[in-house]
Parts: sequence; structure tokens; C-alpha cells
Amino acid sequence: MAVKIKNRHRLKEREVKELTTQLHSQFGDDFLKGKETVDVGSVEEFTVVLVDDSMDFLMLNNRIVFTLQGLMKHHPKTKFVIIDMGAVGFIIKGADVMAPGIIDADNTIQKDDVVWICDEKHHKPLATGVALMSGEEMKSKKPGKAVKTLQYVGDRFWVLTH
Repeated sequence: MAVKIKNRHRLKEREVKELTTQLHSQFGDDFLKGKETVDVGSVEEFTVVLVDDSMDFLMLNNRIVFTLQGLMKHHPKTKFVIIDMGAVGFIIKGADVMAPGIIDADNTIQKDDVVWICDEKHHKPLATGVALMSGEEMKSKKPGKAVKTLQYVGDRFWVLTH
């Protein structure tokens, strides 16, 4: 299925540098090396950032967030939350991540950080979200919600783009 991207335009060099800086501050890595073409456009109500024609990032609530496709392409090494296999079915239906279902989490995660969630067996990205507690708190099995889910396998954006 071809995805219709509206209002697509190429980012200026200065805008790409700002995006690179924002990604580096969030994830501690440089995912854009400066040779890519970077565009912004709209897919329905979603603002997408395309890197070499691949929808790698979304703008959600004024934050840049990896798409699941972008996570598979760029393999970030930080801001991960690993959940047990029993939680996978809930996460892919859009549930928030509960702390008791977390097997491991990046120690650098702070409250309000954008994080990505994967399963313990395959380490495949399942969702992105916002941390509601630190990585240390997540690993200590503190009760309650640990991550507010933003995007997940099977959500509206996923269906539109797959």
C-alpha cells in the first residue's frame, strides 16, 4: 500500500543540524551523518520525518520519536526498556508499560525521557513511549506505570504505513 505524504518538503541544513542535536541529546548517538536527505511531511494527522525516503521519526507532542521502522533501521543503544514476554500482548494493543513487567531498562533513563520498548526474547521494537519513572526505578519493580505508550505495533500510524 502506497502511503500518501502531504506537504512534504526538504529540511534546510540548519534544520537538519537542529534535528541531529535533538536526537543526540535524547539518545546520545548521531543517527544522521549529514549525507542523508531529510524531509518532513504529513501522513493523515501525523507529522513524519523521512530520512532517505524512510519514515524514521514522528513528531508527537512536540517531541521527536523514533517510528518502529526507524528503530529497526538505526538500532539505538540507549533509552531502551525490555519487557517480559507475558507483557507483549498488552503492549501491542497500546497498553502502558507496568513496572513489574520490566526485565531491564537503560540506567540513563530519567522521568519524561522518550524511550523504546522491546521484548526480552527477540529484542524487537514493540513501542515507543515516555518514561514515568527513572530506569533504576523501573528495574527495582516499583509498582505502577513505568512508561506511557506513544506509538506501538498495530496502532493507527502502523496500520497506515504497513
